[in-house]
Amino acid sequence: MTAHFEEALKQSSLHPKPAGLILEYGTSGFRTNAKQLDHIMFRMGLLATLRSKKTKATIGVMVTASHNPEEDNGVKLIDPMGEMVTPAWEGYATQLANAEQEDLLAAMKDITGKEAIDITQEASVFVGKDTRGSSASLSQSVLDGVNALGGHSKNYGLVTTPQLHYMVCCQNTQGKYGEATMDGYYSKLCTAFLHLTKHASNRTDDQKHLCVDGANGIGALKLQEMESHVKKNLQISIFNDGSKGKLNFQCGADFVKVQQKPPAGIEINPGDRCCSFDGDADRIVYYYTDSQGCFHLLDGDKIATLICTYLKELINQAGLDLKIAVVQTAYANGSSTRYLEDTMKVIVKCTKTGVKHLHHAALEFDIGVYFEANGHGTVLFSKAAEEMIQKLAEDSSINDERKKAAVLLQSTITVINQTVGDAISDMLLIEAILAIKGMTLQQWDAIYSDLPNRQLKVKVSDRRVIDTADAERRAVSPAGLQEAIDTLVKKYRQARSFARPSGTEDVVRVYAEADTQEDADALAHEVSLAVYRLAGGVGDEPKPLH
Repeated sequence: MTAHFEEALKQSSLHPKPAGLILEYGTSGFRTNAKQLDHIMFRMGLLATLRSKKTKATIGVMVTASHNPEEDNGVKLIDPMGEMVTPAWEGYATQLANAEQEDLLAAMKDITGKEAIDITQEASVFVGKDTRGSSASLSQSVLDGVNALGGHSKNYGLVTTPQLHYMVCCQNTQGKYGEATMDGYYSKLCTAFLHLTKHASNRTDDQKHLCVDGANGIGALKLQEMESHVKKNLQISIFNDGSKGKLNFQCGADFVKVQQKPPAGIEINPGDRCCSFDGDADRIVYYYTDSQGCFHLLDGDKIATLICTYLKELINQAGLDLKIAVVQTAYANGSSTRYLEDTMKVIVKCTKTGVKHLHHAALEFDIGVYFEANGHGTVLFSKAAEEMIQKLAEDSSINDERKKAAVLLQSTITVINQTVGDAISDMLLIEAILAIKGMTLQQWDAIYSDLPNRQLKVKVSDRRVIDTADAERRAVSPAGLQEAIDTLVKKYRQARSFARPSGTEDVVRVYAEADTQEDADALAHEVSLAVYRLAGGVGDEPKPLH
């Protein structure tokens, strides 16, 4: 075994670990300033190769820091079906990343022993990167790591995060999910989109037009590649395309969601249909301004509701008995939860923040729609549901309405990237639904009204002092914090608030909602003060918002 690791050890010294640097593989993998990541990338190349040997399948490694500033970078591993890597291997990633050079051999032997890995097994790793200046050299370090352990690598170069997830899944299903090429990806999604939108024949050019903020990232490049495939039924104007602006700076889905305003670099007329991607194109939010110039955001909750409404109607038309559920986090607006449960009569499940938790919960249902409020999400169909839909679509003895609904459901399944949230795929799905239903953004927005809300963050010396339960909706520690929040919430109407530690930095995130914006702001500020005082806040005390 040691002989196989000798080359890895030798090469590792060319990617030295800064002494004493400790990083943790969190919800979004490793993410920090790009200058600190060279050794991490090399070691994730090693780990992906070990994971490939263990699973006897292709593993993906994506170099990206998503919506973080341009000077940051990061890396995440992709498991064989295009899903996120399992929790045990998140632990191994942290162990390998933090081992000093002299302990690296022991760490690799430990992982290989615990997982009973045959080190002579062939390995295959797909690598992709976003558009950051640091991504080229960092992705090369990943490739060096794969090579050092004798793995085969395929470098996809510039791809969105969801596209790499898709490629890994295609490869490991021997093409059953699709073809593991960019052309295969565009062809699968766009053919399904065109099939769906041909059922919406009387659309005007205005209704076919969409303004997209590409966050000056990879999503803008990939949209440009895709445009020609869909232009008959969708005309896209791309803003923040990376030609002059800075990645994620005053633009992108995260900026629009948090700031509740349009991004810089986009010209919007009242009523224009607009959406924003984030830096690696796995999140999407929609928005418009009304005739008074007032900004309206349609976030992940609104997207989940639109998709759920559409799917439920088709399932009913097809006469299928399928269990549909929406998976949300504590950040979901209370109005969306009430609408889904009381009006739509669908199951709503709440999980901890982090897409891996939502994805896992969505697998429990025939159809699981999951979206975080930030716009990261997708729809999962069980194998049984897909087979029932296919059987119905091919049944010549059923009536036309049922057959049409089944055929539409088939194309809907095809346009969705079920491996992970995908801004391009989600955009095509949303555009198809709006076209089929003949809906404007204003009509979609009017399905229910969001409760006013506010998100704040409080810097603390150690985020681990806060522990939560009930899908992060209640604080278990520090002592007295939950009681303080409960007391504050009682002061306001239709109010709700929670505090949870960030997965990546020493801050505590505070969310509050109430029946007016003024009250939501006041409640968020008061809860922030409670967190600051009880959970070891650093710096100045949080100031009131107004």
